[in-house]
Order: sequence, then structure tokens, then C-alpha cells
Amino acid sequence: MASHTPQDTERDHRHRLLDAMAQSVALNGFANTTITDVVTLARVSRRTFYEHFGTREACLIALFDAASTQAFKVLVGSINPARDWRAQLDEALHAYLSILATQPSLLKTLFVAVFALGDEGLAARRRNTEQLVDFIESTVTAGAPRSPTPDRAIITAIVGGIHELILQAIERGEERRLTALVPTVVQFLRQGLDRPDPGQDRG
Repeated sequence: MASHTPQDTERDHRHRLLDAMAQSVALNGFANTTITDVVTLARVSRRTFYEHFGTREACLIALFDAASTQAFKVLVGSINPARDWRAQLDEALHAYLSILATQPSLLKTLFVAVFALGDEGLAARRRNTEQLVDFIESTVTAGAPRSPTPDRAIITAIVGGIHELILQAIERGEERRLTALVPTVVQFLRQGLDRPDPGQDRG
């Protein structure tokens, strides 16, 4: 039987706490989720909770970071940086929006509740945005090396626009249908980032 180190136990406790927060938030919403709810679902003590998170809000932010990282890994895995990014938009965006839509109740809370968490919530959103901006910038550059470097401010505006479209879908109760946004987002990205090749013959 494999032995478990203290580090393994800590990782297991953290994972269980995040899963428990996700379950409680999906069922009851963040406003109605208590630390007691979380530790009961995770089958750990309150002391264990506070060994990992100082507050209920800190646990939610950690959950937001974990969910964002999971979705980001799906997005990265669906892109071949050696190919032109334009040819991969539909498949990549479908994969990304599909993973976000797998837990619609949780998605709603993460996208909405995090805004109410003050500076820490804003910092979490900014980390997520910057990660996506960095990825889009490097992917567009790698997939079309002769094209001009994309304007980072434009990419940031595009990512903000995508998040706004997701929020609007949430407000309409369409969390499970996020992939319906793919054609709009593809058009958004193409219009914002598809620059002419400087070596292209302009006639």
C-alpha cells in the first residue's frame, strides 16, 4: 500500500475543501454558504479549513483560481502553436466554453460573486485576464510570425468582451449554452486581431 506524506495529506485536504466549496456554492449560492457547510461536506475540521484559508472569501477566490486554471489548460491543450491561430479558433473556443459550462451553477457564482469580494476578487479576475491575454498574444505571434505583433490593449479589450458575453449569457439563464457564443467570439477575435501580413501584395 502506498504511503502518504504530510504534503499529500495537505493537498488532499485542500482539494476536498475546494470541492466542498464548489458543491455548496452550486447548491446554495455563495451568500448562503458557511464554513460549517464546507467543512461538513469536505469531512474535515474547522481547524483544517483555517490551515488552508483565512476566510470563506479566500476559499472562494482559490476556487475561482482553480476553475480558471482548469479551463485555461483545456484552452492551451486545444491549440497547436505551430499552426495558424485562425484555423483553430472554432475548436479551441468550443473546448474552452464547454468546460466553463459543465457546472452552470458554479459558473454563475464564480463570475458574479467574485466581483463582490473587493480588491482580492478584482486581483483574481485580473490574474485570469492577464493569463488569457498572454496566451492569445503568444499564440497569434507564433501562428503568424510575419504578421505585426498584436496590440496588447486590443487583446485585453477582447478578453473583457468575452467575459461580458459570458456574464450576459449567465444573466439570461443560458449557462449551459455558452458554446452558442462561439461564432460571435470568433468574429470578435478575427476583427480585432487579424492584421494584414506586411509582406502581402497589396496590389
